[in-house]
Amino acid sequence: MARQLPRALQPLRHEPYRWLFGTLVMSMLGAGLLIVALVWQVVALGGGPTELSAVTSASAVGMLVTTLLGGALADRIPQRGILLGVELVQAAAVGVIAVLSLSGLIDVWHLSVVSLITGLAAGLYYPAYSALLPSLLPAHDLLAANGLEGVLRPTLMQAAGPALAGTLIAMTSPGVALLAAAVAAFGAALLVMGLPATPVRRELTDVSTNPVVAVLADVREGFVYMMRTPWLLATLAYASVMVLVTMGPFEVLVPFAIKDMAGGGPREHAFVLAAFGVGGAIGSMAVASFRLPRRYLTVMNLLWALGCIPLVVFGFSSDVWVMVAAGFVMGTMFSGGMVIWGTLLQRRVPPELLGRVSSLDFFVSLAFLPVSMALAGPVSALIGIRTTFLVAGLVPAILAVVTIVAARLPADEIAHPLDVADPDESRELAPAKH
Repeated sequence: MARQLPRALQPLRHEPYRWLFGTLVMSMLGAGLLIVALVWQVVALGGGPTELSAVTSASAVGMLVTTLLGGALADRIPQRGILLGVELVQAAAVGVIAVLSLSGLIDVWHLSVVSLITGLAAGLYYPAYSALLPSLLPAHDLLAANGLEGVLRPTLMQAAGPALAGTLIAMTSPGVALLAAAVAAFGAALLVMGLPATPVRRELTDVSTNPVVAVLADVREGFVYMMRTPWLLATLAYASVMVLVTMGPFEVLVPFAIKDMAGGGPREHAFVLAAFGVGGAIGSMAVASFRLPRRYLTVMNLLWALGCIPLVVFGFSSDVWVMVAAGFVMGTMFSGGMVIWGTLLQRRVPPELLGRVSSLDFFVSLAFLPVSMALAGPVSALIGIRTTFLVAGLVPAILAVVTIVAARLPADEIAHPLDVADPDESRELAPAKH
C-alpha cells in the first residue's frame, strides 16, 4: 500500500494517524466556522469594530497565556488527554453561546468570555499535537504529515469553514453556525478517543516535587535548551523579526494598497487572501511530496525570504492581478518553509522537550503578531506605505541570508543530516496501551 500511495499521502496508511488526521479535519473546520459565526453574531447584536475587536482579541490573549503552560503539560502528561480536553472544552463553550443565541439571550460579553475560554484551551492544543505526532509515525513520514496539516489549514479554516458558516448564517442565523462549530468540536473529541493511549516519551524523576514548581522548572528548561541550541535560537530569532516586519503590513496595509493603488475593494481583497490560502495548500503539498532536503535549514530560511519579497509588489503595483499573484507566491513560500520547520522540530528536538519547544515557537508567533499589526499603521504614516512595504519585503530577505551565514546553518545541517536513504525505513514507535 505504501508503494501505491503518493509520498504526500503515505502517513494515512498508519491507522493511528488516520484518527489524528480526522481530528484535525473536524477541529479546523470548526475553527473556520467559529471565526465567521462570531463576527456575524457581533453584527447581529448591533456591535461594531470595537466590540468585534474585544471578542477576537480575547481569544488571542487566552492562547498567549496558556501556550507555554501547554508545552510543559505536553511533556508531562499523555497528549491524547490534552487534545480530548481541549476539544470538549471548546464544544461545551461554543455550545453554550449557540444555545444562548438561538434562545435570544446572548450578549456581546458572552462572546468575549467564550472567546477567552476557547483561546485558553487552544493554547494547549498545538504543543500537544506536535509532541504526539512523532509517536504515531515513523520519522520519514513526518514531513508528509506536516504537509497534510499545511493543506488542511487554508482549505478548511480559511475556505470551507467560513463558506459553510456564511451559508448557514444566510439561510438561518449566526446561532446555527455557532451550533455547527460546537458539533465539529465534539466530533473532533470523538475521533481523539480513537487514538491509541501513547505514553509520554520522557522519564519523570521529580514526582515528589510541587506540581507548580515542577511545571515552572519545565518551562525554564525549555528556554535553556533554546538558548543553548544555535540552530533553534537563530531560526526563532529570525522568525520573530520576520513576523514583526511582515505580518502587520500584510494584514493591515494590503487592503488600503488594493483600494488606493489598484482601485479595488473587499472582493479584490478576498481574491488576494484566497490566493494566499491556495498558495499555502499547494506549497505544503509540494514540499510534502519530496524527501526532506539535505540543506533543510538553508532551504527553509530561503523559502521564507522568498515569501517576503512579494510584499514589495503591494507598494508599487496598480494591478489587482499582480497583487493576487504576489499573495499566491507568499502563501506558497511561507507554507513550504513551515512544513520543513515543523518536521525539523519533531526530528531534531529531544522527545522529552518537544512540547515545550513547540510552545515557544507558537508563543513567538502569538506575541509578535499583534505588535506588528499595531505598528503597521503608525509606521506607514511616518515613512509612507510604499517604503513600509519595501522594508517589509526586503529586510527579512536580507536577514535570512545573514542568519544562514552568521549562525553557520549550512555546517550544522551537514553535521546533522535528516534525509532518509530508504523511504521504507522506519523507526520504532512508542507502544500503544489500550
